Amino acid sequence: MKMQEFKIIIASGQMAPFILCLFFMSGCADKEPIQFSDEHMATLNGRARAPAPPKPEKQKLNKDDLHKVEVAVYRELLQRPLWEAGNYSAIFLQGDDDEVAALIKAFPNHVPPIKESSNADLRPNQAPLDKETGKPAMILSVETQEPADNTVQAVGKWYAGAAVSGSHTFVLRKSGDDWLVENSN
Repeated sequence: MKMQEFKIIIASGQMAPFILCLFFMSGCADKEPIQFSDEHMATLNGRARAPAPPKPEKQKLNKDDLHKVEVAVYRELLQRPLWEAGNYSAIFLQGDDDEVAALIKAFPNHVPPIKESSNADLRPNQAPLDKETGKPAMILSVETQEPADNTVQAVGKWYAGAAVSGSHTFVLRKSGDDWLVENSN
């Protein structure tokens, strides 16, 4: 386009169609989406970017220590009168068969008795029942946090229906091969 033609377009007020024509010719009207994929961003400008450093793994208890922590918390819970207000016929533990068997042996005369989970009748939104007696039962469970400096926090929970549930938090310290409860709240 010659300069004289450009001056004529400006002078005649036909600038808008001219600008639109330039807009389409420059590629600004392309509808192709911008790529934000990791692969595209990694090779942006022809330079590879270093991958993000891996997140440090959280320290976890090994299976043996986890078992010992859970047993220590269950022992504490079983010595508290959590079930005295109700007429519970059994206590069920959320744990592996070895934990349950060890605690049944450790508390053979516990009232209410500790029973294997196969005796529990669990129904949604209702208190658990003891299959043998048909009466309400209580479930105990333990959630263990990540350890730090030879200590670990564990939450001991009880459940006998929505109205009868609660928890205690325990701090345990490793002493030799065992885990001992330091305090609870």
